[in-house]
Amino acid sequence: MKLDTSPIAAIATAPGRGGIGVVRASGRNLQPLAQALFGATALKPRHATYIPFKQADGAVIDQGIAIYFKAPHSYTGEDVLELQGHGGPIVLQMLLQRVLEAGAESGLRLAEPGEFTRRAYLNDKLDLAQAEAVADLIDASTEAAAKSASQSLSGAFSKTIQKSNARGQLSGIVEALDTVFRQAAQGALLREGLNVVLVGQPNVGKSSLLNALAGADVAIVTPIAGTTRDKVSETIQIEGIPLNIIDTAGIRHHDEATDLVERIGIERTWGEVEKADVILHLLDADQGPTRQDEAIVANFPEGVPVVRVWNKIDLSGHKPGVDAAEDATHIYLSAHEHEGIDLLRGELLRIAGWQQTGESLYLARERHLIALKSAAKHLALAGEHAAVSDQSLDLFAEELRLAQNQLSSITGEFTPDDLLGVIFSRFCIGK
Repeated sequence: MKLDTSPIAAIATAPGRGGIGVVRASGRNLQPLAQALFGATALKPRHATYIPFKQADGAVIDQGIAIYFKAPHSYTGEDVLELQGHGGPIVLQMLLQRVLEAGAESGLRLAEPGEFTRRAYLNDKLDLAQAEAVADLIDASTEAAAKSASQSLSGAFSKTIQKSNARGQLSGIVEALDTVFRQAAQGALLREGLNVVLVGQPNVGKSSLLNALAGADVAIVTPIAGTTRDKVSETIQIEGIPLNIIDTAGIRHHDEATDLVERIGIERTWGEVEKADVILHLLDADQGPTRQDEAIVANFPEGVPVVRVWNKIDLSGHKPGVDAAEDATHIYLSAHEHEGIDLLRGELLRIAGWQQTGESLYLARERHLIALKSAAKHLALAGEHAAVSDQSLDLFAEELRLAQNQLSSITGEFTPDDLLGVIFSRFCIGK
C-alpha cells in the first residue's frame, strides 16, 4: 500500500464535553508547524510544555500542554505533535482549524478514519493484528473484551501465529494452531457476543425468562397470550461474554393467530431463529409438551444448538435440574421464582465453548478465524504429502508456504491493499 506522506491532523478524543481534549498531528517533519503555532518557543521532544494556543492574530484560544514526539519515537513512526487542552467541542474545533491553517503551506490536511494507526502499521510500529486490537480496545463492551484486546495489542496473538518449521515438527504446529484457533474463537465471541433467541408458544414465559436473565423488567410480562408482537432485545454479560438475548413473538398455528400484526410477529420470529447462535425453546413444565411444541421443533434450522427450557416448575413440582439428551439439553427452572437460572447461564457458557482462561485470549475478528481455518487445511494437506514419500516434499513445502501466507495475512506481512482499506476505514477519525 502506497504511503501518503502528507501531514495529517485530527481531534483524537471522543466528541462532546470533557475535562481534556486532544488535537493530534503527524507528518515526516512537523518543525514548520510547531514554529507557526508557537514561534520561537522550542518544544523539547517527549516533554510536556505548558503554553497558550493562539490564533494567527495572537488571540488566545486556550491554555494547554504541547508534546512533540520526534520520529521514529512516536505512535505513527513520524513526527507527532499533540495539543492537550480543555475538552469543549467548540474549543477543539477552533484549535483544529488553527492547526490546519498553520500547516497549510506544508500540505497538512484532515486525517481519514484510522489513518494514524494505519501509518503506525505502514511504518512498522504495529503489525496488522495489533492495529485492529486498537479499534477493538476502544470498542470493547466488557472488561473481559478489553483485557483480550489489550493482549492482542501487546503482540501476544501475533507472536503465537508466527511459526515456520520442517516436516518433523508438523504435528506440533497443527496442535499449536488448533489451540490458537480455539482461543481466537473465544476472543471473537468476546467481541461480537452470542445471539440467543427465545422461542415458544404464547404465554410460556419467554419475557419472564428474559427479565430473569437480564435482571430487569425489560419485557412486558402479563397473563395475556401474545403480548410480545415483535422482538425485544437485551444484551447481558455472563462471565464477561456479551449475550444478545432476543425475546420473540409467541408461535402458534397460523390459523390461530388473531390478527395480521400477530402473524407478522410470528414471521419475524422465524427470521430471528434463522440467525440464532443458540435457540432457547421454552415449554410449560406444568402442561408438558404439546403438538404445537413438536411443530415448532420441526422448523428449527439444522446445526444450531437447542436448549429445551421447561419453565414454571414452581407450578409443576419439578426440581431445578439439567438433563442431557441427544436432541438437546433439557433444563428445568422457574423464571418467576428465579430458580434454576444459574443452570441455564452455565449451559449457555458451555455451548459457547467458554473456558475461563484469564487474560490469555486473543480478541480475534472473523477474518482471523477464516485465515486460521485456511492455514489448518494447508497443514493437513502438508501432512498428507509428508506421509506419501520424499518425492512429495516439494508439495509439502508448498502447502507450508500457503499456510504461512494465511497466518501472515493476520499480522499484515502478506496482505492485499484493499484489505487494509477495509480494516482502517472502520476506525474513528483521530485514531
